[in-house]
Amino acid sequence: MRSIQFFILLFYSSLLFSQSLNKGDIANQEVIKIGSKLEIFIDTFLIEELNNTRIVLHEPKDEGAVLLFDQPWEGPFCGYATIIKSNNKFQLFYRGLPKAGKDGSNNETTCYAESKDGITWSKPDLGIYEISGTLNNNVVLANDAPFSHNFSPFIDTKPDIPKAELYKAVAGTQKTGLFGYKSTDGIHWQKIQGKSIFKEGVFDSQNVAFWSENENCYVCYFRTWTGEGYSGFRTVSRTSSKDFIHWGEPVKMDFGDTPKEHLYTNQTHPYFRAPHIYIAIAARFLPKRQVLTEEQALHLNVNPKYFKDCSDAVFMTSRGGNKYDRTFMEGFIRPGIGLQNWVSRSNYPALNVVQTSPVEMSIYVNQDYAQPTAHLHRYSLRLDGFTSVNAPYKGGEMITRAFRFTGDKLILNFSTSAAGFVKVEILDKDGNPLEGFELENASEIIGNEIEKVVTWSGDPDLKELNGKAVRLRFVMKDADLFSLKFK
Repeated sequence: MRSIQFFILLFYSSLLFSQSLNKGDIANQEVIKIGSKLEIFIDTFLIEELNNTRIVLHEPKDEGAVLLFDQPWEGPFCGYATIIKSNNKFQLFYRGLPKAGKDGSNNETTCYAESKDGITWSKPDLGIYEISGTLNNNVVLANDAPFSHNFSPFIDTKPDIPKAELYKAVAGTQKTGLFGYKSTDGIHWQKIQGKSIFKEGVFDSQNVAFWSENENCYVCYFRTWTGEGYSGFRTVSRTSSKDFIHWGEPVKMDFGDTPKEHLYTNQTHPYFRAPHIYIAIAARFLPKRQVLTEEQALHLNVNPKYFKDCSDAVFMTSRGGNKYDRTFMEGFIRPGIGLQNWVSRSNYPALNVVQTSPVEMSIYVNQDYAQPTAHLHRYSLRLDGFTSVNAPYKGGEMITRAFRFTGDKLILNFSTSAAGFVKVEILDKDGNPLEGFELENASEIIGNEIEKVVTWSGDPDLKELNGKAVRLRFVMKDADLFSLKFK
């Protein structure tokens, strides 16, 4: 019976396949070069046809609070966090602010914590600055207004960077412009120069920068508004630089044909397993969308200025340039159960997604803003598990665009039900099955693995196809395909 069902699915999918490739002239389509890069299915970059399949957004798993902002120099208004994985440890940077006030005051500090696993965190006594009458604190920057307001560091991956500049950061307001910082260890910082490195922005948010190996330049994504000054919608612009000192003209980011929304932070960064793809887990802000009553806010001890709005996290991506892909307008991380999660400026994601186990990556989010319980929260996903190509129980298929690859084997990150499967057929540029790699020779892949080698008649060898223009045809049932890579 199972064999009959499979051949029915095979016939149905073959019919869909022949129809889909007859819809247009594919002979003149550009052939993509993917080499041996990991490709995650966060957009339609590699996809030609989806037949009874779809790209779905996955929900991160709530792993609970990992760090309380409970020191006198931290407090309810901690924010703009950054997570960096450096060799054998994780480093966390965030604004400390015990009392609300004007942006950029000397009440703000830049605080630091570290972890061996990204799950259990500690706040070392660094002894660099005296804060609240003690040197026993975790502050790495203080008495440097307004730069602790939105200090945002990164590890510089540009080739041949001097050790003294291994860590860099940007910080500043519209009045000062963005200043550049450098450090050997992420703990001891100094300004790169005595003046700003870039001034053409509003900067009233966490502005982020990194070295793009894909674009061969530094890029900076920063706060602007759609209107003049502080009017319209909070949005994102971008600039680039070859040396981190001299930056080009700003360019507004293009969100495609999507509704305008307030994006308070953008948190754009290279995905650590595929740095040519930028992940942006942004804070979406809904001004005056009030959930709490005054009585409820009083009961939670929320600062009275911070309960009349709400926010969540949304998922965007970019492959460089001034375009974001907003395939998913839905919330990526929704506010949790409990009114404390529905206050203004809560649920703001930290910068960077990091790997926290062989099969898991973690996302961190500021929660309980403007409350005594303010803290950093952790969420997890499987590796590459932001999105997937999903096939239902009745089956479907996905056909890729034509591409050239480098490698001997095809490796998939996938998941099926006990009843589901994935099969892969290799086609030529024009959609014709290649001898030996037809669907009937493809192994039926069942299970849940991060790295599964695909075989045809028991053989994974793809040497003969290196550099040739091919397509992949995935026939799937009750399955998710997260990523592929040639190796």
